[in-house]
Amino acid sequence: MTRAGRDDDPDRFYTLTGGRAPATEDFDLVTLVVSESAPTAGMSSEQAAVLDLCRAPTAVVEIAAELRLPVGVATVVLSDLLAAGKITVRPPLSAAMSLDASTLEKVLVGLRKL
Repeated sequence: MTRAGRDDDPDRFYTLTGGRAPATEDFDLVTLVVSESAPTAGMSSEQAAVLDLCRAPTAVVEIAAELRLPVGVATVVLSDLLAAGKITVRPPLSAAMSLDASTLEKVLVGLRKL
């Protein structure tokens, strides 16, 4: 018996990923994704939705939530789009690149003055 109409159907996820479990790229949950093109004919509805959603930088976890997909499935879709040059990714700042405490304090003081 089939479970028609369910968004969390494992068969649907298998079809979306082509049976691939791990993504070919390593995406952090807060990696920002930006569309580089509009959806084109032949794309899956999920790929088209990612391109529409990511006109502005959007985190991987937000994409998965918006599309109602497990993060692992969403990262496989994102890997395909990245390989096709349809998206670019901006990894999160590392600890070495993060702002120092004095800069954050200056921002906080400035915000309090508003």
